[in-house]
Amino acid sequence: MTPHGEAIINGGTHTRTETLSRPPRLSNDTIHRTISDNPFELNKQEIQDLKLLPPISEVEDAKCECCDMHEECTPESIDRVRSKFSGKWICGLCAEAVKDEIEKNGGKKDEALSSHMSACSRFNKFNRAYPVLFQAEAMRELLRRSSKRCIRTKSLSPRDKPGQKKAVIARSSSCIPAITKEINDIAS
Repeated sequence: MTPHGEAIINGGTHTRTETLSRPPRLSNDTIHRTISDNPFELNKQEIQDLKLLPPISEVEDAKCECCDMHEECTPESIDRVRSKFSGKWICGLCAEAVKDEIEKNGGKKDEALSSHMSACSRFNKFNRAYPVLFQAEAMRELLRRSSKRCIRTKSLSPRDKPGQKKAVIARSSSCIPAITKEINDIAS
C-alpha cells in the first residue's frame, strides 16, 4: 500500500484514479448478538477468591513519641515497634537514628533511645519557634563537646618548637625611598 491509499499497478507505477475497491459492507440483519455465561462465572470465582483472602486489618494513626510525626500503621506493626523500643512507638526515621546511636553507644538501646528523645525534644523546643536560638544552642553544644575533649592539634611550624633558632627573613632595604622618589619626580 502506498501513501494516500493508492495501489501499485503495472510494475510499480501508480495513478490516483486507479484505487482498490473496498469489500462490500455486511448488512446488520445477519449479525446476531450472543450472550456468554463466562463473565458471570468469572464474577462467582472472584467472589469466592475474596472470601478466601485474610481480612485486612484496620489502619491506625500512630504518633511518634520523639518527633511527633504521624504515620498510618496496622496495630500489629505498632506492637512490633513498641516491643523493639521499650514500649515507645517511634517513626521509621527516628528508628534509624536510634539504630545509629546504638552503634555509637556500643549496643545500649535504652541510652540511645533516651539520648535521641532528648535531642528531639530540644529540637522541638528551640528550632521550630526560634531557629536562631537553636543555631546558637547547637554552636554552644559543639564548643562544650570540643572543650571536654581538650585535644588540640600540634603545630608543625618550626617557630613553635622550643630550643631552636627562629628563622627570620632579613630585609636588605626598604621600598619606601623608591616610592617617595617617584612621587617627588612626578610632582616636579
